Amino acid sequence: MLQVVCAIIQFNNKILIAQRSARMSQPLCWEFPGGKAKEGESRRDALVREIWEELEMDILPQQALSTVTHHYHNISIALHPFICTTANGIFVRKEHAQVLWADLAELNDYNFAPADQPIVKELIELWS
Repeated sequence: MLQVVCAIIQFNNKILIAQRSARMSQPLCWEFPGGKAKEGESRRDALVREIWEELEMDILPQQALSTVTHHYHNISIALHPFICTTANGIFVRKEHAQVLWADLAELNDYNFAPADQPIVKELIELWS
């Protein structure tokens, strides 16, 4: 089981979401940015590293949400989401097709990757 972390980054009452590129698995689906944890790396450290690598953004992980286990056709993942804050909303898009700030009420309007869909549901329940 692949251990993956993702960030629900909050800034000015918005949440950062990213659209996977056409060449990634789950092409053009939306997700909360993150990536794979390295062996021996804490989930929080992995998340801070991944967000810096993907977006050149400093974040502070605050609260862990429910882990999502998802079985894609060729891989199984345990996705560990964290609610995070950032000092400013500045990012550099490097890997994704699009990255944007969305309102909580808009999240259901985006086609999220299957593993991220339970996180959207949990966020809406938590913050509504």
